[in-house]
Amino acid sequence: MTTTQVGQQGQPGQPGTARAHGPAEETMSGAASLVRSLEAAGVDVVFGIPGGAILPAYDPLMDSTKVRHVLVRHEQGAGHAAEGYAAATGRVGVCMATSGPGATNLVTAIADAHMDSVPMVAITGQVSSAAIGTDAFQEADITGMTMPITKHNFLVTDPAEIPRAVAEAFHIAATGRPGPVLVDVAKDALQATTTFHWPDRVDLPGYRPVTRPHGKRVREAAQLLATARRPVLYVGGGVIRAEAAAALRELVDLSGAPVVTTLMARGALPDSHPANLGMPGMHGTVAAVSALQKADLLVALGARFDDRVTGRLDSFAPGATVVHADIDPAEIGKNRHADVPIVGDVREVLTELVSALRAEHEAGRRADLGGWWQQLDSLRERYPLGYAEPDDGSLSPQYVIERLGALSGPDAVFASGVGQHQMWAAQFIRYEKPRTWLNSGGLGTMGYAVPAAMGAKVGLPGTTVWAVDGDGCFQMTNQELATCAINDIPIKVAVINNSSLGMVRQWQTLFYESRYSNTDLHSTRIPDFVTLAAAYGCAGLRCETAADVDATIEKALAIDDRPVVVDFVVHRDAMVWPMVPAGVSNDDIQVARGIAPTWDRED
Repeated sequence: MTTTQVGQQGQPGQPGTARAHGPAEETMSGAASLVRSLEAAGVDVVFGIPGGAILPAYDPLMDSTKVRHVLVRHEQGAGHAAEGYAAATGRVGVCMATSGPGATNLVTAIADAHMDSVPMVAITGQVSSAAIGTDAFQEADITGMTMPITKHNFLVTDPAEIPRAVAEAFHIAATGRPGPVLVDVAKDALQATTTFHWPDRVDLPGYRPVTRPHGKRVREAAQLLATARRPVLYVGGGVIRAEAAAALRELVDLSGAPVVTTLMARGALPDSHPANLGMPGMHGTVAAVSALQKADLLVALGARFDDRVTGRLDSFAPGATVVHADIDPAEIGKNRHADVPIVGDVREVLTELVSALRAEHEAGRRADLGGWWQQLDSLRERYPLGYAEPDDGSLSPQYVIERLGALSGPDAVFASGVGQHQMWAAQFIRYEKPRTWLNSGGLGTMGYAVPAAMGAKVGLPGTTVWAVDGDGCFQMTNQELATCAINDIPIKVAVINNSSLGMVRQWQTLFYESRYSNTDLHSTRIPDFVTLAAAYGCAGLRCETAADVDATIEKALAIDDRPVVVDFVVHRDAMVWPMVPAGVSNDDIQVARGIAPTWDRED
């Protein structure tokens, strides 16, 4: 992660790729050049808020017929909206903010996009170049701050360099391992007169992502897959980012191997596919977690062996040979040694792996996985995902989320906040298609859901989009309901209201002797979410009993002229199970409090 300063004393610019552009040479302000550059890059929507340093760009933006600007209520909302747009559509999301606090309010969303490999370009204004470094009003070194959490960033002080910086930013964000790129433009560069020239191509000598995998490595992986007795395909979010779901399905059907889909990969393989064991990790299914632990071969595809999947790393999949395919060479071997490292775009890897495995089968080498599937099917049958109904007759949050998915259908998009409701949404909604599940996986950002759902709905206006939020998360970014109501973005919000910071409370119950320090939100009383929804121009509904769940969801689905907020008042002490406590081995998975699976001898 580096910063490029492009100014009068900087390096001469290299041209960049982009789409169609206007006249080769045209005189205009730097601000107009910035807007024209966004148009040339194919941008159709920008989420942002004006302020002093970026204000010059907002004047020509008003005249653009190609770029829609959505005025958000907080810059963090702009960043998450850009993420949601990108995650739902596969296109680069764009957000914009002014200098100083405007730019720093984007940092959380930028870090979130970096952790989850979301293609995003953030445009920020900066104080005039002569004032940089003087602690001027609303000055912040945003390129310095974001250097560790961006793929690259630019500080532009020469207006002539604006088109090149924008072209390169979009190229970097969308290619290789996707991620966020920041373009910080000094105010005087926006105000100055320049000649607009959109570059014809991108030429970045130090940036050459490897997309084509090494053929020998792929053949080695195919040989292992053809002879393994207990293989598992460990599928990460990279499969979705690479649009590789169809290629994955082909490999699964050809190999017959079981599949686990991480939190970021839900929907990469349909949940209805018989080979899908579900989600692995801290709150994964018993079958998925156990398959990884007992595997003799792991084929990791666009996954990064993060701690929420592996548990205690030195005890993870102890008997497995590892094939690790990823477009980012830095991920391979970072946490777990790869016996067969494959650097390349995962869609190309899968395509070549299918061909190589088919050749192995034609040569008479095919694994007999009957015994392996017998073990796994036994685990699936004995330890399915489930939940206990509350003893006091209150509403089960798992039931609410389960019905939400069933009634909304497989085409609906669900954006989740972070916490218990996130895990329940990952567990109990059936995902049949990629890009229908959006969440903050790596950073775990509370407040992600509402603005991300807003961005997804802008990108997919004909699709039903739900924000599944907790009452804690919802109160961090619910001001974006005003944005949705004013801009005709009719998202639907399911607030799973247990009047507490649920996941923290669960940990306090399990590990802190039920000492509930600062986790009671009192949100059954303050605020009244139905009244709050009305104040924001939304429809507000409340549901407190299981008998009313379906009717309430159907009523919400029928409202299309404005956003809908449903306050589902649920049981306070519901917990997320299964669970692997932090820092222990995945072998120590519990299916309920104090209850571990019993392994048969043949398991």
